[in-house]
Amino acid sequence: MIAVSWSGGKDCAVALRELRADPDREVAELLTTVREDVQRSSMHGVRREHHEAQADALGLALRVVELPADVGNDAYERRMREAHEAMASEGIDTVAFADLFLEDIRAYREANLDGGALSGAFPLWGRDTEALAREFAADFDAVVVCVDDDALDASFAGRAFDESFLDDLPDGVDPCGEHGEFHTFVRDGPGFDQRVAVEPAERVTKTVGGGTFHYCELE
Repeated sequence: MIAVSWSGGKDCAVALRELRADPDREVAELLTTVREDVQRSSMHGVRREHHEAQADALGLALRVVELPADVGNDAYERRMREAHEAMASEGIDTVAFADLFLEDIRAYREANLDGGALSGAFPLWGRDTEALAREFAADFDAVVVCVDDDALDASFAGRAFDESFLDDLPDGVDPCGEHGEFHTFVRDGPGFDQRVAVEPAERVTKTVGGGTFHYCELE
């Protein structure tokens, strides 16, 4: 059985769709992390309740790993190992990730699973990001919830992830945001029994890890 590493964004939604379409694979749950003090995902800034609404719409359980605000690699890896051990005891044998081409990220994920009972799967690995982004825009409904100020200005936060958004991306920005240029939240699409009823609200600019990021609240 498979757990899908879940950010709530576009790539993991496509990975989930492809895994569910494979008759030889069974997806058991979604796996996500939130900061324990604010109950939000660390990079996307999405509230836990919105991830829970996604899981409900997808008909899947959501396993949430809570992380301290100042989590370092050691603490992160320890809590993830604890989650992986619990998952394995419940019959899960694979964690699927939606990474596309960053070798160092894949190596880090595989190293965190090394020696444990779980293996990693990368169903989107090597896919062309332009084609994948256009495919997603045609099939899903998503909102851009975070942009890196080094790549995009604040006006991109809160926009729909659609053909217009993709056409407006500056040169050098990956269409899937694989370098962290932007992050999305999926509201509807294949596999959803119902639309997650959230809309873009105010924009908030924050400094995170020495960088500046523009977030769009969902209400």
